[in-house]
Amino acid sequence: MENSILVESIRYPAVCQGCGAEAEWCGVQALVGEVLRWDVESTCPTCGYALAVCGGDLPEELRGRLLSEHGQARLRRVAPPPRNAATMRVLWAELGIGLDGVRAVLEQVLTGLYSGTLPETELLARKLRASGIEATASRTAD
Repeated sequence: MENSILVESIRYPAVCQGCGAEAEWCGVQALVGEVLRWDVESTCPTCGYALAVCGGDLPEELRGRLLSEHGQARLRRVAPPPRNAATMRVLWAELGIGLDGVRAVLEQVLTGLYSGTLPETELLARKLRASGIEATASRTAD
């Protein structure tokens, strides 16, 4: 297991839920070992209202902001194993999708088109490497 921590964060203005003034929010997605975590927090400079939210699935709004700020990362399988079955098993276990979905994701991985936030793609790369499949996650230019 890889123990390194990978973090992406953003700052953005949003309305304070306490007084309606503009406050700065901070959102973070982190890969800690083999666990994805996220949180969003803010403290209003006008009224002092503080809020922190975390847990569960990454909210689409935060995911969209992270992708907009940092760009997409792509998952690539470096050296193909003799069969695609091992890669498909990892994708199925991690993504919780059906066989057709796994086949579609496998095709995207093989062609370098599977993308997400850097913590998301690095988690899959770590899981593939743990299964003996060379894989990388890296930022794209687009």
